[in-house]
Amino acid sequence: MRAVAKKSVRSVHGGTPAVVVLEKAGVAHTLHTYEHDPASALGYGLEAAQAMGVDPAQVFKTLLADVDGRLVVGVVPVDKQLDLKALARAVGGKRAAMAPPAAAERATGYVVGGISPLGQRQRHVTVVDASVRGHDVVYVSGGRRGLDLGLAPADLVRLTAATLADVAR
Repeated sequence: MRAVAKKSVRSVHGGTPAVVVLEKAGVAHTLHTYEHDPASALGYGLEAAQAMGVDPAQVFKTLLADVDGRLVVGVVPVDKQLDLKALARAVGGKRAAMAPPAAAERATGYVVGGISPLGQRQRHVTVVDASVRGHDVVYVSGGRRGLDLGLAPADLVRLTAATLADVAR
């Protein structure tokens, strides 16, 4: 698998909602495509990191959790897990559980393995792991399997209206 990076001027990937958000906002970003291997045992995020040749700590996955009856987005490095108790605390909740995949897909408009924190069907409260501060560039799903976006952490936080908190373990 080989990743290809392209500077985005116009959407060359069918304009996923995530790419459209970045383009409309005028945010500098890169597009990275790779061939997703459905048989990969790595998991979507680690597969992306390997394909792009970047540190997994720079690649962030987007997960949805049910916190006291509302969906909340948690964005954490792909080599970590979402700490549900910390996520609940970060949004002033008491209990959190992972949302069922079908609920996550309905709420975001994306398929599991391609859920982007950007351009979701509905706007959700979002918490990005504070480790994002340690990078000049981070990578998130571009809205489909095999497409990742590189952008500045500050732009990710701003465009998602995210709170920063230690939500990875």
